[in-house]
Amino acid sequence: MKKLVLFAFNGEPMCFAHVLLNAFDLRERGHEARIVMEGSATRLIKDLHEDESLPFAKPYEKAVQEGLIDAVCEACAQKMGSKESAQAQGLKLVGEMKGHPSIARYLEEGFEVMNF
Repeated sequence: MKKLVLFAFNGEPMCFAHVLLNAFDLRERGHEARIVMEGSATRLIKDLHEDESLPFAKPYEKAVQEGLIDAVCEACAQKMGSKESAQAQGLKLVGEMKGHPSIARYLEEGFEVMNF
């Protein structure tokens, strides 16, 4: 079993969809998978939660409910206007590295890091 963390930086919905699909697939195959939402991807926190008609809104909600989203960048969520939505959804805002989640922390915890 591998431990992988998928950092989603790209806010383009089709790119983020692949993060979701891969996280679910990894977990179904017995690996530990986590998602960290960074950069412009944090904008999707509000968009996908508020408009269930958007493509990938349902898989996003499933990821939230099942705890696949491990962290949200606090600085980027603030900048993208989704911080309050992240808090309302119970997502963990993280900013231990000058306002951003630390990749080094995940490496120290034994995770392989993938950036999208």
